[in-house]
Amino acid sequence: MENLMFVYCSCKVIWTLLVAAVGCASSLPVGDDSLCSAEELAKYSIIFTGKWSQAAFPKQYPLYRPPAQWSAMLGVTHSSDYNMWKKNEYASNGVRDFAEKGEAWVLMKEIEEAGEKIQSVHGIFSAPAIPSGTGQTSTELEVHPRHPLVSFVVRIVPSPDWFVGIDSLNLCEGGHWLEEVTVDLFPYDAGTDSGFTFSSPNFATIPQDTVTEITCSSPSHPANSFYYPKLKILPPIAQVTMVKIKKNLLGLPVPYVNMPDKSNEIIDTVSETPLDCEVSQWSSWGLCRGVCRKPGTKIRTRFVLLQPANNGTPCPNLDEETGCEPENCV
Repeated sequence: MENLMFVYCSCKVIWTLLVAAVGCASSLPVGDDSLCSAEELAKYSIIFTGKWSQAAFPKQYPLYRPPAQWSAMLGVTHSSDYNMWKKNEYASNGVRDFAEKGEAWVLMKEIEEAGEKIQSVHGIFSAPAIPSGTGQTSTELEVHPRHPLVSFVVRIVPSPDWFVGIDSLNLCEGGHWLEEVTVDLFPYDAGTDSGFTFSSPNFATIPQDTVTEITCSSPSHPANSFYYPKLKILPPIAQVTMVKIKKNLLGLPVPYVNMPDKSNEIIDTVSETPLDCEVSQWSSWGLCRGVCRKPGTKIRTRFVLLQPANNGTPCPNLDEETGCEPENCV
């Protein structure tokens, strides 16, 4: 259902933005991107690679209902007058709906209005969802000297309001377009839902917080699904590569021959992240068992909260015994 709504919105807004782009050809937005003096237009292949594997992110890795996966990609090419999202600033209603539920209606409307009112959006692009944590999806995008910036979002599924993406990456460098750009992606919290784990129930953040990057130590809470206190930095959970499409002698684009098949499962090359065992607190001591007027024993227990993985610290003993004297003897 999410993909159906996404396709329907994409068709409607792409047409609107194309009309808006033609109408704003003579309008030069104010901003640093106005310094771009590259050729008129450039087309890129954009390849998104999911690296969310159980080896790299073993803690609470979603295996079912639903398993780890990625939503469809939604992105725009634009000028500096527009931001789809920005770190340390409040997410728009559209980004909130997309990050929490994968619903694109409001975000598409925001993009449409930006293209019509302040003429800051040149085009919109989308790529299919990936039904697993590791895989690839791709599409094409077009940039213009007045609109050389690229932004996009991809929702982490399942999650409370977590996503990956790029904010205003400039593909123009002086008088030329960059030939190829690769960026490692890390998880972000949209600041609209207070869940700590991938499968947390919906619990709105009131008041809303700003968009923040999720790290191995922030939020500093053991329940956080990305909490790995022994790491200095999380491994990239995804990666995006943009390659400029070259033209042949007739001026026609030459396909990027190494582009992977959409949703193609890949072999994860990220080193394994060790996960230490976590156990609960000890229970109270049990009753003292034994024969009256002779030494007895009593036991307390604990249980495993998190199984170790990838050569992490193994679990300690789950029960402990100590001596005691039986009570209530006659």
